[in-house]
Amino acid sequence: MSMLESILIILAIVVVVIVALAIMALKQVNQYEKGLVEHFNAYEKTVEPGLRVIVPFVEKLYRVNMREQVIDVPPQAIITEDNVVVTIDAVIYYQIIDAKRALYEIEDFELAIVTLAQTTLRNIVGEMSLDITLTSREKINIDLRNVLDQATDKWGTKVNRIELQRIDPPQDIQTAMHKQKTAEQERRQLRLLATGRKEAAEQEKQAAILKAQGEKQSAILSAEGQAQSIELIAEAQAKAIKIVSESANQHFKDNAQLNKKLDIIRDTFSQQTKIIVPSNADVLNVLGLEGTNVLPVKTSQKQTDDNQ
Repeated sequence: MSMLESILIILAIVVVVIVALAIMALKQVNQYEKGLVEHFNAYEKTVEPGLRVIVPFVEKLYRVNMREQVIDVPPQAIITEDNVVVTIDAVIYYQIIDAKRALYEIEDFELAIVTLAQTTLRNIVGEMSLDITLTSREKINIDLRNVLDQATDKWGTKVNRIELQRIDPPQDIQTAMHKQKTAEQERRQLRLLATGRKEAAEQEKQAAILKAQGEKQSAILSAEGQAQSIELIAEAQAKAIKIVSESANQHFKDNAQLNKKLDIIRDTFSQQTKIIVPSNADVLNVLGLEGTNVLPVKTSQKQTDDNQ
């Protein structure tokens, strides 16, 4: 091997070493991460997202995920206060807020929080009866979150929320609960049906009352209308009779008196009775004897006065 070849090989090795050292020195921290730099295995600093340079073999860079993460708590059997075994599993949503404490204060955070959640669940549910457990899902969530959040605070994490996925009692109790629920639904349905019939009867009764009241009011209004009509007709007839009477009295009063006199004269003449009338009597004009040879009888003043 020539000297030139040896030099080229050495240069190639140097280049490879330099490239490897450069790759080891350049570290990228993602946007959702924070970087912790150790110098000879001792914490030195925390770096923000971006391209970072460290000293190979002297410094190390650890990335810590700062996003909200989910841990599934496996199902576990828990005995309630009334000695019923229920199976509960949950989901924990947490987020690291202090990368340094999350890395150095706990070795296996996920294992620790799952174990703590199971222990806390046993304590909380163990103080409740089955019925309360089944209806207190939100309360269990809140109590469990408060305990875990307080316990994990020194680990630099925050428990945002906890959701219980299932609360399963034993199969025989589930069957009994299903039968009870079915009976309750049937009872509720019958009660609703009875209530509906009662309301329908009440509505029919109310409708009948309203109808009767309407008919009564209609009859009253009709009677009042007829009475007013009769009264108006009577008033109109009375006014008409009054007008006719006044007109008759005004235009036929004298003729009526004269006709009465003629009736008397006719009856008198029919009996061949002689009547002596004054010469100036109106009856002469009526009989058409005015200007004829009817001789009126003159009475003396004495007789006239005596007659008066």
